[in-house]
Amino acid sequence: MTAPSTSLSVSHEIARKGAGPAPALTVTLSYEDRFLRRKVLKSDQGESFLVDLAHTESLDQGDAFVLTDGRTVRVEAAAEPLLAVSGDDLPRLAWHIGNRHTPCQIEAARLLIQRDHVIRDMLAHIGATVDEVTEPFTPEGGAYGHGRTHGHDHSHSHGPEGQAHSHSHSHSHSHSHAHSHDDEHGHGHSHSHSHGHAHTHDH
Repeated sequence: MTAPSTSLSVSHEIARKGAGPAPALTVTLSYEDRFLRRKVLKSDQGESFLVDLAHTESLDQGDAFVLTDGRTVRVEAAAEPLLAVSGDDLPRLAWHIGNRHTPCQIEAARLLIQRDHVIRDMLAHIGATVDEVTEPFTPEGGAYGHGRTHGHDHSHSHGPEGQAHSHSHSHSHSHSHAHSHDDEHGHGHSHSHSHGHAHTHDH
């Protein structure tokens, strides 16, 4: 007796928000689950399908998986536990959050971040109002194209807190970091220093 087919529909590509046909299915995923390369997912309608992408991709709400049978599965952001951050000087609060490489959803009157008691305490200490909420999380994707900056792509300068020195050699810039990391944010790395020679600064 021939076993029944258990093959799943497969997606090898993504249609970014606004592209592709109207979705036949939807799938609701958390922020972390929207960062994937190969995984079996189940749509909100109960149909399982295999995501098998060439590279790890970060998906936003409104993007869609394109199935090999021509249908698309629209991505919806799941509600998850977050911190809502507000205060009189929102740009300053956003600076402190960004300095810790924390994903951040920027709105007109507040910032949304994942719950973290260390960052919560830091923000409260500098005068922020921090409330626990449960909402969809759709943070900014980063300045270097679509998606996330997992792994800390340190192409910008670090602030005065000093903790960044512990991993300042983890990136792959070809130029030397002969300048100080003690300066404030507000500009990128200077390119007036020489390129290609060994790191010579101390931490």
